[in-house]
Amino acid sequence: MLTVADVMSREVIHVAPDTPVQEIAKLLFERHISGAPVLDEGGRLVGVVSEGDLMRHAGAVGETGPRSWWLRFFGDRERGAAEYVKTHGRTAADVMTRDPITVAPDARLADVARLLERHRIKRVPVVDGEVLVGLVTRSNLLQGLATADKPGEVGADDREIAERLAAELRAQSFGTLLNPIVQDGVVHLWGMVDNDAERRALILLAEQVPGVKAVEDHLGRRPMARS
Repeated sequence: MLTVADVMSREVIHVAPDTPVQEIAKLLFERHISGAPVLDEGGRLVGVVSEGDLMRHAGAVGETGPRSWWLRFFGDRERGAAEYVKTHGRTAADVMTRDPITVAPDARLADVARLLERHRIKRVPVVDGEVLVGLVTRSNLLQGLATADKPGEVGADDREIAERLAAELRAQSFGTLLNPIVQDGVVHLWGMVDNDAERRALILLAEQVPGVKAVEDHLGRRPMARS
């Protein structure tokens, strides 16, 4: 049975706690993603910045004006201060959602699907202890469903192939938006490419990984960034 480790995106776009808000907004727009984990220097997950966090920022929606005096008087001062930091902050640490929901690499896909539905979220970080090892999204779950055309176990050989493929990809300048899934020795290439040359390079790279029986191309073309 497929687990989170089999379908998650291993190369995760992330930011540091001191990354400026403007840089995060530019990153999300250019990479066509809706959020990014925030990692400390040790690779530990400390938060997540989403489009929603940025859209509540005063720089995006403009100042809403001061609250009425009675709300300021009776309101929770600590909560009010925290909200001000979140809406006026300058860095990821200011605006991020702390203590995010996470899952383990060996979590079942069905459990993750229920988690996403219950909390109405699109993605969840995958952590081993406190260290981020991947990200699983609704799209990853659908890719897993499409790949597993029949119930079965993912063997150790499949996971070894996936690890070898991930190592090969890390050594290349292309394939940054790739999420391969391996089952029964067949590599299913999911993700986005910029051109046909990148598509062909990814197929050739996967075919040359020891143990690979076949490669299935499910890659899509990344939309051009709008100016």
